Amino acid sequence: MSEPSKPPVLELSQVSMTFGGADQPLKVLEGVDLSLRDGEILGLLGRSGSGKSTLLRIAAGLMKPTSGSVRYLGRPLEGPSEGLAMVFQTFALFPWLTVLQNVEAGLDALGVKPVEARTRALAAIDLIGLKGFEHAYPRELSGGMRQRVGFARATVIRPTILLMDEPFSALDVLTAETLRTDFLDLWAGGQLPTRSVLMVTHNIEEAVLMCDRILVLASSPGRISLELPVNLPQPRDRLDSAFRDLVDEIYSTLTARAVESIRAHKDVHGGLAQPLPAASVIQIEAMVDALSASGGQAALRALAARLHTRVGELMPTGEALHILEFGEISGGSIALTAAGRVFARGDREARRRLFAEHLIRFVPLAAHIERVLNERPNRSAPVKRFESELEDHLQPQDAEQTLHTAVAWCRYAEILAYDYRARTVTAVRT
Repeated sequence: MSEPSKPPVLELSQVSMTFGGADQPLKVLEGVDLSLRDGEILGLLGRSGSGKSTLLRIAAGLMKPTSGSVRYLGRPLEGPSEGLAMVFQTFALFPWLTVLQNVEAGLDALGVKPVEARTRALAAIDLIGLKGFEHAYPRELSGGMRQRVGFARATVIRPTILLMDEPFSALDVLTAETLRTDFLDLWAGGQLPTRSVLMVTHNIEEAVLMCDRILVLASSPGRISLELPVNLPQPRDRLDSAFRDLVDEIYSTLTARAVESIRAHKDVHGGLAQPLPAASVIQIEAMVDALSASGGQAALRALAARLHTRVGELMPTGEALHILEFGEISGGSIALTAAGRVFARGDREARRRLFAEHLIRFVPLAAHIERVLNERPNRSAPVKRFESELEDHLQPQDAEQTLHTAVAWCRYAEILAYDYRARTVTAVRT
C-alpha cells in the first residue's frame, strides 16, 4: 500500500504531446498532471485514442513531451533511465533467444557480470512460474508463458517502477485471469522487486481488481478527467457489491465521455476525424437482438450477463450503436432508438439496407470513401490513400482501426468490396 506522505517516485507536470508539423498538428495529450506514489499500483484507464500508451512511454523516458516536465525520484527524466522497466502488450521477446537468454538480455545491457546475471535470471524465471522452461524458445511457449517471460525480463533488473502497457489484453480470458492473480499474489507478498507500478488498461474490471488508484483519461486530446481511489481490501471479489458499484461508476463516466466525444467529432473536419470503435456487425446485431429481447432497453450490467461478456467489453459495440443512431447510451444503460427497433425486427436484407442508409448518413468517413471511389475511372483506390488522410487527424493506430471498422461496415452494407491481396477498395453500388 502506498504512503501519500512520501514524495512521489514519478511525477508528470502539465505534460502535453503533439505530433505532426505546424500545418497539421495532432494534439494527443494536454496538460496532464500525474504522480505515482511509493508502494502503489496506479492505473491509467481510458478509451482508444485517449493517449494512454503515449503517456506511459513519456513516463518511461522513451518519448519526450512537447511541453511539461517529468521527474523521476525527484530529478528530471531526460530519457530511458535505470530503474524503469516496461512490460508490453505484445510480449516483445527476441525469438532467436531462449527464455533464459531473453531474461538475461536486460542485465547484459546494465553491465551485470555473467555469473550474477545467470543467478538473477534463474531466480526471476522461478519466481514468475517458468521453472523448467529456461531453454525453451518463445515459439514453443503459449501466449501466457511468453508474457511471463516478459514479466521476468522486466523484474529481473529490480526496477523502482514497473510500467505495464495493457499486459494482459493479448491473452485469452482464463490465462489473463491466472496471470493477474499470480501477479497480485507476488505483489501482496512483497516478492516483486519493484516499488511502484504504473499500468495502462482499457479493462474497467481489471483496473478495479488491481489498482490502488485509477486515473480516467478523456480523449481528443487526452487529459485526466477523473481520479478514483480504490479503497477495497485485497484480494478483491468481483461479485462484491462495492466492487460492482465502483465498476458501474467508472463505466457510467466513460460512456458519458464517449457520447461527448462522438458529439464533439461530428463537426470536426466534416466528421472525418470521428474515431470508429472496434465493433463488428455481428457484435452490433447481437447487442440489438439482446436489447430487443429486453424490451428495447437494458442496464449494461444485465446486458453483459445476457451476452456472456464483461461490462467493459461492451463499450465499443455500444459506441457503434450510438454512432449509427441505432441506440442511445445514458448513464449505465443503453436503449434502442426507433431505427434500432426497426433494425431488430428486420430480416437479413432489410437490416442490410437500413444499415447502409445509416452508415452513409451518420458516418461521414463511409460517405467520403464511396464518393472518392465513384470519382475514379475504375472506382477503386488503395486503402493507404484513406489511411494517410486519417492520420492527419488521428494517431496512426486509431487511423488504422477506424479505417478497418469503416471498411468492414461498408462491406456488410454492400457499399464497397475489399481486395485483401492488393489492399484496395472498390465501390460496388450503382
